[in-house]
Amino acid sequence: MATYAAKPADIEKKWVMIDAEGLVVGRLATIVAMRLRGKHKPTYTPHVDDGDHVVVINADKVVLTGRKVQQKVYYHHTGYIGGIKERTAGFILGGKFPERVVEKAVERMLPRGPLARRQLGNLRVYAGSEHPHAAQQPEKLDIAAMNRKNVRKA
Repeated sequence: MATYAAKPADIEKKWVMIDAEGLVVGRLATIVAMRLRGKHKPTYTPHVDDGDHVVVINADKVVLTGRKVQQKVYYHHTGYIGGIKERTAGFILGGKFPERVVEKAVERMLPRGPLARRQLGNLRVYAGSEHPHAAQQPEKLDIAAMNRKNVRKA
């Protein structure tokens, strides 16, 4: 018996919506990364993009455990000498684009490479509860009900 390998023509991509209000960032990101890669499906093939489209709403209401709001630091480099910049997670969550905390957490849980960049394109994160993907009829995924540790009070 040969090992099954999914072909791009055989793949059915579903749309999944997750309400991130009160969810712990790391636990949310692991589930989203698994859905984007398609590891929840029995037809998972490592070299094919067979994951689902994931829509995350209320990303500005996620929770960081412990003192990560003050202590977790995101770095980026401007390209100039001595141009390393840093921002705390609390600064980003309180800023103009709070959804970037969730995006970065998911991005860093995917393997580096062209396939992961394509899979990351199937992720849509919105700070508020409004999203333009109602026509795709995404099914709601309740992460809070999966495990009691997935939810924390802010």
